[in-house]
Amino acid sequence: MTDHILLKKLKRIVTPYVQHKAGLDEFGEQTDLLNDLQINSANLVDVVLDVEDEFNIEIDNDSMDGMLTVGDAMNVIKSKTALT
Repeated sequence: MTDHILLKKLKRIVTPYVQHKAGLDEFGEQTDLLNDLQINSANLVDVVLDVEDEFNIEIDNDSMDGMLTVGDAMNVIKSKTALT
């Protein structure tokens, strides 16, 4: 799976939880899930659950705490799916 496809899948997953829709216009690895997209912490848990379902992986609390940006999420997914 390429980074482009992974990025597209992540955008589809987070979109329903985004409070600041304009933040999706520049969605990329540097996008901060909390600040740029204004996803609240409760919905961030929903994002993690959706990521787990989409990629058939389990994300532990330490990994979840490190998922502050889209790039962080991509790195977690890659490490859990051994795509790196």
